[in-house]
Formats: sequence, structure tokens, C-alpha cells
Amino acid sequence: MQDHSQSLEEQIAHLQRLTDDLSDVVARQEAEIAALSRRVEMLLQREAEREADASGALPLADRQPPHY
Repeated sequence: MQDHSQSLEEQIAHLQRLTDDLSDVVARQEAEIAALSRRVEMLLQREAEREADASGALPLADRQPPHY
């Protein structure tokens, strides 16, 4: 019975470590996704400004559709 308890304790310890490792991975991914989202937003804003400077008109994304 003691061997069985020890085996269960080892499995639980392994699962706890695995959960902690996965939690760290998810936290790193969340930070990376947030940074990448900020970069994409910045690039979209730059491109919209470049479009406006080049044509002098509203960027296509800011124009109303023709059916309005």
C-alpha cells in the first residue's frame, strides 16, 4: 500500500511540475501575442498614414462603402 501511495505522490508531483511549465509557456505566449498585436497595429497605422500622404485622400479602410 505504501508503494502505491508513493507512486501516486510521484505522479502528482510530475503533473504539478508539468502544469507549472505549461503555465509559464502560456504566460510567455500571451506576452508575445500582446507585443505582436501592438506591432501590427503600429504597422497598420503607418500604412494608413502613408496612403493618406501619398494620395491626399482618405485611406481605403476609412472610406464609406459606395452603397451608403
